[in-house]
Amino acid sequence: MHPLALFKYCPKCGSPRFVENNFKSKRCEDCGFVYYFNSMSAVAVFITDEADRLLVAVRDREPAKGTFDLPGGFVDMFETGEQAAIREVLEETGIKVAKPQYLFSLPNIYPYSGFDVHTLDMFYQCRVASNVKLKADDDVAALQFTARAEIKPENFGLTSVRNAIKIWLSNNY
Repeated sequence: MHPLALFKYCPKCGSPRFVENNFKSKRCEDCGFVYYFNSMSAVAVFITDEADRLLVAVRDREPAKGTFDLPGGFVDMFETGEQAAIREVLEETGIKVAKPQYLFSLPNIYPYSGFDVHTLDMFYQCRVASNVKLKADDDVAALQFTARAEIKPENFGLTSVRNAIKIWLSNNY
């Protein structure tokens, strides 16, 4: 099902005459408002320590509960990707990082509450001390540093993160 099919009423005037305008938009036949369904922004962070081990999170919630993940989440309104990366890392790990470096982005579909959220996932990297104190919080069940040679992309439950892990490993970031 196309995500716009779930939008039945105009968000501006409430009219039920909210019809398909084109593949990525709907138009209200009463007030003329056009709504474009665009990707939401999300971030994920490759955090390595001085021994070049990757910080891996275990998801505490669906989708993909119990699988590996990277710290990250949605970008809030009025927030840059870098600010979101810093905030999400702090919320999920207890680590205060500075100056995350942008690596690359991937499109993704994130299933949430029965709705496919189209996202543009931006991947960042930063380095922390090996003895940094970790605290799994928010939607993270556990955290662990894993040697690069032991990382298996198939253990990461979210498609874009799994693909990002493959890119990260093959480019030796």
